[in-house]
Amino acid sequence: MPLATLRRAARETVSGLPREFWWLWTSTLVNRLGAFVATFMALYLTLDRGYSASYAGLVASLHGLGGVISSLGAGVMTDRFGRRPTLLVAQASTAVSVALLGFMRDPVAIAAVAFLVGMASNASRPAVQAMMADIVRPEDRIRAFSLNYWAINLGFAVSSMAAGFIAEVSYLTGFLIEAGMTMACAILVFVKLPESRPAQDPAAGGPSDTAAVSLGTVLRDGRFMSLVGLSFLVALIFQQGSVGLPVAMGQAGFTPADYGLAVAVNGVLIVALQIPVTRFIEHRDPRRLLVLSSLVAGYGFGLTAFAGSVGVFALTVCVWTLAEIVNAPTQTGLVVRLSPTRGRGRYQGMYTMSWSVAALVAPVMSGFVIDRFGAAWLWGLCAVIGTAAGAGYAVLMRRLPAEKTAARPAGPGAPPAARSEAAEAV
Repeated sequence: MPLATLRRAARETVSGLPREFWWLWTSTLVNRLGAFVATFMALYLTLDRGYSASYAGLVASLHGLGGVISSLGAGVMTDRFGRRPTLLVAQASTAVSVALLGFMRDPVAIAAVAFLVGMASNASRPAVQAMMADIVRPEDRIRAFSLNYWAINLGFAVSSMAAGFIAEVSYLTGFLIEAGMTMACAILVFVKLPESRPAQDPAAGGPSDTAAVSLGTVLRDGRFMSLVGLSFLVALIFQQGSVGLPVAMGQAGFTPADYGLAVAVNGVLIVALQIPVTRFIEHRDPRRLLVLSSLVAGYGFGLTAFAGSVGVFALTVCVWTLAEIVNAPTQTGLVVRLSPTRGRGRYQGMYTMSWSVAALVAPVMSGFVIDRFGAAWLWGLCAVIGTAAGAGYAVLMRRLPAEKTAARPAGPGAPPAARSEAAEAV
């Protein structure tokens, strides 16, 4: 492809998005660049602290449980107090708790602080996604969510490589670097990002009114809760890349280095293909994209049953990574589309919880299936779950209302939230 064509494609991908989005994007990237603790927590506890693998697993579970609990609470905070205050509290709390975790020595204290880290670090997600939906026009949201997802994976890829070198010097240094970079994100949010929560409109009624949207409203929204259930199924499949795949490869005689080589393809492909694939899918039917990505994810992991070499394992990773690249921004955009404007925080919190719960269930599921029936049954189960999710999306989106792009005019001097409201349709 000519260089001029590549430049034009890149320019079109990043053009038209508001300045506030790019500050939020930068905050996401900096946050993920400093995400060392999740990468080396197990090694820190077993090698540096001398605890058992079972204890390390317990700490990881408590960290995940904290994220499950905070998802809904952070969603309520996002709607009630605003996106900006929620981000500030979440990121500042993450910085403090991560730094504190580096100095903990007692096993009970380590477990308790790890739970707090999980709560704090997950609390920013509903606010980030709600703010992004507020400030970006509906027709640009798939592109915005893709760029944000690209930043998450780019930051994680770099931090994962850096974590190994930092751990050789000092684990405490890694904790403090992450705390410092997370605090930098909090400061960036405070200085550069205005509040984007839509202003209260006394004349507004129905589901768009803040007072009318509660967690009960979310739970009673059958179509949205069906989406949350389907999201859980898809997340359950993707989680096997980090919980089922290494166990299965280990039992087949492959080394940790072999697993690292195979799964590294995931990050490389996301960084390389997320933006060009987004240009291809941006204005395509989300129903077809979600059905197709669910099937490709399920059968991509299903193909793992036939893998007998590192190269074939890497090939299966390529297959389900393509599904991930398509599914993530499309599904996030659908969540916004089904959410009432003034209830976005609660809806995003419920959606985030589906992934947090999947992160807790996936290790138990993979361990049980592999121990009782063998790894081949796990990969077959992934194919079945992917098929069920694809069928569910096809039924759920059969009568999905069309998304409008203009509701009422807004002047050029209107704040980002008001401009977004002028183009809102959910």
